[in-house]
Amino acid sequence: MTRRFFLVAGEASGDRLGAALMAGLRELAGEVEFHGVGGPLMAAQGMRSLFPMERLSVMGIAEVLPKLRELFALKDQAARAVLDWKPDALITIDSPDFCLQLAKQVKAAAPGMRIIHYVAPSVWAWRPKRAAKMARHVDHVLALLPFEPPYMEAAGMSCDFVGHPVVAEPQATVAEAMAFRHAYDIARDAPLLLVLPGSRRSEVSRLAPIFGRAIAPVLAAHPDLRVVLPTVAHVAPILPELLADWPVDPLVLDPRHMPGIAAAKRAAFTAADFALAASGTVSLELAASHTPMVIAYDMNRITWALMRRAALIDTVTLVNLVSETRVIPEFLGPACQPAAIGAALSDLAGNPQAREAQQDAMTLTMQRLGQGGEAPGLRAARSVLAQISA
Repeated sequence: MTRRFFLVAGEASGDRLGAALMAGLRELAGEVEFHGVGGPLMAAQGMRSLFPMERLSVMGIAEVLPKLRELFALKDQAARAVLDWKPDALITIDSPDFCLQLAKQVKAAAPGMRIIHYVAPSVWAWRPKRAAKMARHVDHVLALLPFEPPYMEAAGMSCDFVGHPVVAEPQATVAEAMAFRHAYDIARDAPLLLVLPGSRRSEVSRLAPIFGRAIAPVLAAHPDLRVVLPTVAHVAPILPELLADWPVDPLVLDPRHMPGIAAAKRAAFTAADFALAASGTVSLELAASHTPMVIAYDMNRITWALMRRAALIDTVTLVNLVSETRVIPEFLGPACQPAAIGAALSDLAGNPQAREAQQDAMTLTMQRLGQGGEAPGLRAARSVLAQISA
């Protein structure tokens, strides 16, 4: 019996999750057919996308408003395709603004349709009422974090923790890390700081000057300090101006000029002694490579005030949350000041006990996210198949 799945992803991270899930479904179910919306990785698994996924990759109110009519039209097109094709399940992947509206429309037209959402919304952090609204048209949730299922179940949905994709990402070996140092003339014993100011132009423009000043006290204490800054293609052009006033000339890993950027970035993560990073999922990438870190993020005062009022948690760093510790220092909003960040970096550079405490928390985090177990894509596939067989 051929199983049919309609999957919808709206951005690159969803494309990765979808592709791994599709591979798992094919391995476990044998005869499968896929339809929906996805990117190149999902296409490689056999999906012909209904329309280019990039048409859904819109962030921010100012960017969304001009495209509302187009987004509504795409939602209607996807809903018609689901209803015409009659799959065993509609699987929406992250991108909640689009995906959950699609789920609502499909459920209203076909109440018996099994709808599964991959990536639980962070109701544990803010806007907890989202879960109850979502439960009106979503049957089952695939969660990336181990503490999320109770939140979904309390709202009336079933939910399985299937593991975080970071645990399946390849890591550089010690030999590859040493080769990276050698390739860029970084001495074996030179302290190496990884700086990650974000992947969006707006946040890099805001954070780069702060991060540059924060490095100064570390450089004063460690004159042989080397700094590596991985970036993305759309941010790289603005970096020369932003880095001009830094007290050290960082090695920029620029994908426009480095065909093997993925391997170089992995090697840099493993080679680094410590890191300064913008808040976000990059903290889990650093945890996977056991790189001690300081987290910092700044935003405008209105956004910060709204977030603080709505927040249900006292830390935004996933390593702190998953490990149930608070060992990763973070400087957010008004606290994102060069002097304070620099002091935390200096302490981390000179305090092996602090680095060890972080690495212990990172080990626990990776274990709790599924490291060493079945691959998340396969676990997600088992959960999906159990749902459509129930």
